[in-house]
Amino acid sequence: MLTLRGSMTPATRLEYNKLLTGGLEREDAWQRGVEFLFERLAVSWDIAGLELTRQKELLGRYRMASAAERIFVRETLRTHLAEHFPELTAP
Repeated sequence: MLTLRGSMTPATRLEYNKLLTGGLEREDAWQRGVEFLFERLAVSWDIAGLELTRQKELLGRYRMASAAERIFVRETLRTHLAEHFPELTAP
């Protein structure tokens, strides 16, 4: 289970939009966008009964995630953006 924040500052929203439109290759922008959102929005991640809540642990675990876990994170972020931040483009 991945728990995400329900708020994002205007500065963070602007930074995210700049990341997506900053001239990176589409795949690079997509990967960075997912990691950016994960870093800014993840509060906790429960994986097989182990709950991670520290930012450094969360980001480290995301970077080591399997393909299936990355798909789960991406889909969770997309759903969350659609519900809480519909003005942002989902990666």
